[in-house]
Amino acid sequence: MERRPITEDQEIAEIVRGFHAVQLRTAVEENRPMRRGTHAKGVCVGAVFDVLDAPERRDPALGSRLARGHYARPGSYPAIVRFANSDPRVNTDWEPDVRGMSFSVNFGSPGLLDRAGHAGRQDYSLQSAPTLPFNDVRSFVVFANVSAAPSEATALGALPFSDQKEYARTVGAIMEQKRQPVRAYQQLRYWSNVPFRQGSGDVVKYSAWPSAGNCAATLDPSNPNALRDELIRHLNEDWPTSSFDFGLQFLDVERMTYQGKKRDAEFWIENASIEWPESQSPFHSVATLTLLPRSQLDADLAEGTYIDVTENSTAEHAPVGGVNRARWYAESASRKARGATT
Repeated sequence: MERRPITEDQEIAEIVRGFHAVQLRTAVEENRPMRRGTHAKGVCVGAVFDVLDAPERRDPALGSRLARGHYARPGSYPAIVRFANSDPRVNTDWEPDVRGMSFSVNFGSPGLLDRAGHAGRQDYSLQSAPTLPFNDVRSFVVFANVSAAPSEATALGALPFSDQKEYARTVGAIMEQKRQPVRAYQQLRYWSNVPFRQGSGDVVKYSAWPSAGNCAATLDPSNPNALRDELIRHLNEDWPTSSFDFGLQFLDVERMTYQGKKRDAEFWIENASIEWPESQSPFHSVATLTLLPRSQLDADLAEGTYIDVTENSTAEHAPVGGVNRARWYAESASRKARGATT
């Protein structure tokens, strides 16, 4: 179901160099230590991931597809959540941006080892937009090379016309996604953007959406850290604390269409900028993620944490597709550059 061009290894190396250059440049420009290559500004809090009981799923056939791997084990599991702004710079929270919600769940079963050999750790990375602006690995590498160049205009002018068009499309998608209203982290919906395995036979995307009973939030327009400070205030003062419903969307090639036509599985997996239509394949809840009161992590500890959806996943929930492969190399290099260890 996946596509792996013969040029992919070379292109991934270019992506790593490009994003490392941006990571280093922003640290120098802002006179600060190295932070993440993207999602540089964020806050970490504690949470509980509650896997729903299978009998709550009314359709037995659907329930069987949902209850795979970790989602076949109802119960409560500890989690660490990082909310962040997507930009590589440490901007004011009022700068237009896509927000991120990444989290790590400790399922704690010695029999469920992730690829790094950890017992039962599963990581998730979601953003407040249903797709990525980068459509595929080629799109990713073009954007990385232009962004890292000393002169964007010179780098863009040296590209073939097809790459120039793809860069313009990517930048347009980034600008469109950043136009979303500024809202509290705990009131946003988030998507995985890219697909993952669900057992041996299915491929899914993830989404987390705020529960209906979440408390109202008020953001101070004069505060450059309004999103972080409102989240901390909420966890320290409000009851109950916010929660999210967490769901899976199945890749269903017999029902899903793009521009009025059915497409094969490779199309849906490899085109990360194309949304899987929810009207044809809805999300199904399998868990809830509830933030814990007064659970903010110390800033230094939070900076040392990381999310890795490739190494910290079991085979039943492993990432698929070229963009997933490419971003693992870029994120791993970013993590190594800043010395993150947990």
